[in-house]
Amino acid sequence: MKIFLRHLVLCALPVLFGAGAGYGFTFIQGSCGAMVGALFAGKCAGRQRQYQARFQLAGAGFGIVLAATLGTWLEHRGRRAVQRTTSAVQRTPLEGEPS
Repeated sequence: MKIFLRHLVLCALPVLFGAGAGYGFTFIQGSCGAMVGALFAGKCAGRQRQYQARFQLAGAGFGIVLAATLGTWLEHRGRRAVQRTTSAVQRTPLEGEPS
Protein backbone atom coordinates (compact mmCIF):
# COMPACT_ATOMS: atom_id res chain seq x y z
CA MET A 1 0.00 0.00 0.00
CA LYS A 2 2.91 2.34 0.78
CA ILE A 3 4.35 1.85 -2.72
CA PHE A 4 0.95 2.49 -4.30
CA LEU A 5 0.53 5.76 -2.40
CA ARG A 6 4.06 6.84 -3.30
CA HIS A 7 3.38 6.25 -7.00
CA LEU A 8 -0.01 7.96 -6.76
CA VAL A 9 1.58 11.08 -5.28
CA LEU A 10 4.32 11.09 -7.90
CA CYS A 11 1.79 10.77 -10.72
CA ALA A 12 -0.39 13.52 -9.27
CA LEU A 13 2.43 16.08 -9.10
CA PRO A 14 2.21 17.25 -12.75
CA VAL A 15 -1.57 17.67 -12.52
CA LEU A 16 -1.29 19.58 -9.25
CA PHE A 17 1.46 21.87 -10.51
CA GLY A 18 -0.44 22.53 -13.77
CA ALA A 19 -3.64 23.40 -11.91
CA GLY A 20 -1.71 25.53 -9.45
CA ALA A 21 0.00 27.45 -12.25
CA GLY A 22 -3.34 28.07 -13.99
CA TYR A 23 -4.91 29.26 -10.75
CA GLY A 24 -1.90 31.45 -10.01
CA PHE A 25 -2.14 33.05 -13.44
CA THR A 26 -5.83 33.86 -13.06
CA PHE A 27 -5.23 35.16 -9.53
CA ILE A 28 -2.41 37.46 -10.66
CA GLN A 29 -3.89 38.49 -14.01
CA GLY A 30 -7.41 39.49 -13.11
CA SER A 31 -9.77 40.39 -15.91
CA CYS A 32 -9.06 41.58 -19.43
CA GLY A 33 -11.17 44.68 -18.88
CA ALA A 34 -8.96 45.76 -16.02
CA MET A 35 -5.83 45.05 -18.04
CA VAL A 36 -6.59 46.76 -21.39
CA GLY A 37 -9.84 48.60 -20.84
CA ALA A 38 -13.42 47.94 -21.84
CA LEU A 39 -12.84 48.72 -25.52
CA PHE A 40 -10.33 45.91 -26.18
CA ALA A 41 -11.57 43.40 -23.60
CA GLY A 42 -13.21 41.20 -26.27
CA LYS A 43 -9.94 40.76 -28.15
CA CYS A 44 -8.01 40.16 -24.97
CA ALA A 45 -9.99 37.13 -23.77
CA GLY A 46 -8.54 34.77 -26.37
CA ARG A 47 -5.01 35.91 -25.67
CA GLN A 48 -5.57 35.50 -21.94
CA ARG A 49 -6.70 31.89 -22.45
CA GLN A 50 -3.59 31.21 -24.50
CA TYR A 51 -1.35 32.58 -21.76
CA GLN A 52 -3.21 30.59 -19.13
CA ALA A 53 -2.74 27.41 -21.18
CA ARG A 54 0.98 28.17 -21.45
CA PHE A 55 1.22 28.69 -17.70
CA GLN A 56 -0.57 25.38 -17.11
CA LEU A 57 1.72 23.61 -19.56
CA ALA A 58 4.81 25.08 -17.90
CA GLY A 59 3.50 24.07 -14.47
CA ALA A 60 2.79 20.54 -15.65
CA GLY A 61 6.25 20.36 -17.25
CA PHE A 62 7.84 21.41 -13.97
CA GLY A 63 5.73 18.80 -12.17
CA ILE A 64 6.90 16.11 -14.59
CA VAL A 65 10.55 17.01 -14.05
CA LEU A 66 10.04 17.07 -10.28
CA ALA A 67 8.20 13.72 -10.29
CA ALA A 68 10.89 12.11 -12.45
CA THR A 69 13.64 13.42 -10.18
CA LEU A 70 11.88 12.28 -7.00
CA GLY A 71 11.07 8.88 -8.53
CA THR A 72 14.67 8.36 -9.60
CA TRP A 73 15.96 9.37 -6.19
CA LEU A 74 13.52 7.09 -4.37
CA GLU A 75 14.34 4.18 -6.67
CA HIS A 76 18.09 4.72 -6.18
CA ARG A 77 17.62 4.94 -2.41
CA GLY A 78 15.58 1.74 -2.39
CA ARG A 79 18.11 -0.18 -4.48
CA ARG A 80 20.95 1.03 -2.27
CA ALA A 81 19.13 -0.27 0.82
CA VAL A 82 18.52 -3.64 -0.86
CA GLN A 83 22.18 -3.89 -1.91
CA ARG A 84 23.32 -3.20 1.64
CA THR A 85 21.16 -5.97 3.07
CA THR A 86 22.16 -8.51 0.40
CA SER A 87 25.86 -7.68 0.73
CA ALA A 88 25.64 -8.00 4.51
CA VAL A 89 24.00 -11.41 4.13
CA GLN A 90 26.63 -12.60 1.63
CA ARG A 91 29.58 -11.57 3.82
CA THR A 92 28.58 -13.56 6.88
CA PRO A 93 30.71 -16.72 7.07
CA LEU A 94 28.97 -20.06 7.14
CA GLU A 95 29.31 -22.35 10.12
CA GLY A 96 32.41 -24.45 10.00
CA GLU A 97 34.28 -22.14 7.62
CA PRO A 98 37.37 -20.33 8.84
CA SER A 99 36.98 -16.59 8.95
